Amino acid sequence: MHLRVFKEDVIDGLQKAANIIPAKTGAAYLRSIWLKAEAGALHVLSTDSNIEFRGRYTGEVMEEGLAGVQGRAFVDLLKKLPAGEITLRLDKDAGSLQIEQGRRKYKLPVNDATWFQNFSDFPEDGSVYWSGDFVQELIDKLAYCISDEDTMEAIACMSMKPMANGTIEACGLNGHQFSMQRFMNDELHAMLPQDGVLVQKKYLGELKKWLGGDEIELNIDNKRLFFRRGDKRETFSLPLSYYQYPDYNNFLSKLHAPEVGTLEVDRKEIIEALDRLLIFNTENNRCTYFTFTGAEVDLSSQGQEVGTANEAIEAQYQGDIKRIAFPTRNLIEILNHYQSETLKFLLTGSEGPCGLQGNDDPEYTVIIMPMKIVEETYYSEEEV
Repeated sequence: MHLRVFKEDVIDGLQKAANIIPAKTGAAYLRSIWLKAEAGALHVLSTDSNIEFRGRYTGEVMEEGLAGVQGRAFVDLLKKLPAGEITLRLDKDAGSLQIEQGRRKYKLPVNDATWFQNFSDFPEDGSVYWSGDFVQELIDKLAYCISDEDTMEAIACMSMKPMANGTIEACGLNGHQFSMQRFMNDELHAMLPQDGVLVQKKYLGELKKWLGGDEIELNIDNKRLFFRRGDKRETFSLPLSYYQYPDYNNFLSKLHAPEVGTLEVDRKEIIEALDRLLIFNTENNRCTYFTFTGAEVDLSSQGQEVGTANEAIEAQYQGDIKRIAFPTRNLIEILNHYQSETLKFLLTGSEGPCGLQGNDDPEYTVIIMPMKIVEETYYSEEEV
């Protein structure tokens, strides 16, 4: 392998490749970035054994070949070099990759080429185009409601399922919160299998970092979900999961029962109030209590070490529930994912699922479970 590249043409792709590989642990194969000189370009490949990244960048190839180098060290070195032309040459006899830029010369040990395993190819037939911005926003609106525990199987995944009415429902669930974004994309709807696809949360963060605002190309085979930039320079793929996703329609339907109470509040006002009340939360009392009184809702929080807080904000309330409690930090996070100025809480009971909707977020619904209210009782010892 022998080629010349310009740092400014390859460094962005190399950093993306390095983001995927484990920093210290794992097999040397997984900590490697593979460099392939082929067909007038430098091909960069990396994997953590699940996610796969492939990039193709302009280069002048004098000799084709393959080299695997310690990924972090290689990328850190190139980051610290000034802009300009860099020569990469594999010395098979010495077992090293020689890196030269003017009077600067470096050598990095290379891995045995037999360690290299072929990466999955992007399926060319039937792919669809999608907005990278939209996919980033979709991940942002769902990922915080997905369980962090891989052992939770389906609820550690984002679900994306085609519905009979032509919409697609993308969902996240962790047992006490649920989020759903509905959207239309006819080509993607036709591509998705009837039961939808599941992607584990642990892959979504890396996908979001890789995505940009440009259009991307998407395809699916029976094992993997593929994304490719519109210019076809970079491909990012991840494995699909095949768990049984819970039937969330059971609790969604409760939001439309005739006895459901409604609370309408100004989103900005309630976020600011909750942010202040959060100061009065403790490890043992993480809630804000909502008490409904006419045209206002009273918010309160207390902690034995920090004191008490009470605020009243304007609200429109209809229902029979007198008091309900929500985990303060979780509720703030949910409210920050909405755009609507006014939000409506759909209250099914003091311990039943509560949905949130807004006029400017017509296809976005989040459900949060209230906390059980336990009245504190203080006892004093009496002499017998």
